[in-house]
Amino acid sequence: MKKLFVLTGLALLLFMVSGSSSLAQDELAPYYSLGSKDAPVHQVSLEIKNTLEEAGFEIIGEYNPEDSKFLKLIVYTRNDLKKICFGVKDRGALAAALKVGILRKGDKTEINMLNPEYLFYAYLRDNIKDYDKLKNISDEAKAALRKTATRFEPFGGMLEKDKLMTYRYMMGMPTFDKPVILKDFATFNGAVSKIRKNLSRGGGNAVKVYELLDQDSEVAVFGIGLLNKDDGEAKFLPIVGEDNIAAMPFEIIITGKQATMLHGRYRIALHWPELTMGTFSKIMSTPGRIEDYMKALTE
Repeated sequence: MKKLFVLTGLALLLFMVSGSSSLAQDELAPYYSLGSKDAPVHQVSLEIKNTLEEAGFEIIGEYNPEDSKFLKLIVYTRNDLKKICFGVKDRGALAAALKVGILRKGDKTEINMLNPEYLFYAYLRDNIKDYDKLKNISDEAKAALRKTATRFEPFGGMLEKDKLMTYRYMMGMPTFDKPVILKDFATFNGAVSKIRKNLSRGGGNAVKVYELLDQDSEVAVFGIGLLNKDDGEAKFLPIVGEDNIAAMPFEIIITGKQATMLHGRYRIALHWPELTMGTFSKIMSTPGRIEDYMKALTE
C-alpha cells in the first residue's frame, strides 16, 4: 500500500510538472529584457542596428520617444516577414514591424525587445499559416540580439496564445477587429500621398518613424511618433511605463481606400497587459488624443 501511495504521488507530481510546462509553452511575454550596458544610448543603438543588419534584418526606422535623448526606439523587419504579413489582409502588415527599445537609467543603458511571437499571435491571429517560418524569424531575431545581451529574460506579463488572438483588456473594451476608421479616400495612392504630405510638413507634434508599403496588395503602414509635450508620448509613457517603449510608435494602416488605426484602448492594453484599472484611469483621455492626431494626418 505504501509503495502504491508513493507511485501515485510520483505520477501526480509528473502530471503537474508536465501540465505546468505545457502551459508555460503556451504563454508569451510581450517583451524580453536584454540587460544593461555602461555605454551611452547612441552607442548602444549603433551596436543593436549593426547586430540586426549582420543577421539579415533591415532597419526601417528609429526615433527618440517623448523627444528624449534618454529613450531610443529601433524598428526592423525582413523581406520574408513582410511577404507573410502583407498576405494577411486584415491589417496583418502591422506584424512586420519589430522593435527594440533603449532606455538610459542612471549610469546604465537598458535594452528591451518586443517579442516577435507575441506580435504575430496578436496581429495575424488565426490567419497564421506559416507559423514555422514566423517562429524561425522570431528565433533568428532573438539569437541576433542575444549577442549583445547581458541577460535574456521575459517581462511585461504573460498571455496565452489563444487569448492573444482574441485579446481584449476587459469586457466592453475594443478588440483588434474593431479599428478606428480615420478616413475613406478616393484611391489608395491618394491616401498614401496625403499622409506622406502631412507628415513631411513637420511641426514637431507627429513624425514619421517608418513606412511599410505594398503596392500590389494596396496596404501601407505608417509608424508615427507623437512628440507633443502636453498630450503626446511625454504625457502618457511615464504613467503607463517607459520600460515598454518597444511598443512604440502608434500606427496608421491603409487598406485599399480606407485609413484606420487600432483603437487606443486595445493598442495600449495589448502592449501593457499588466496595466491596472487605476493606472488606466489616469490616461483615459489618451486614446482620444491619439485618434485626433491620426485623423489630422488624413485631412
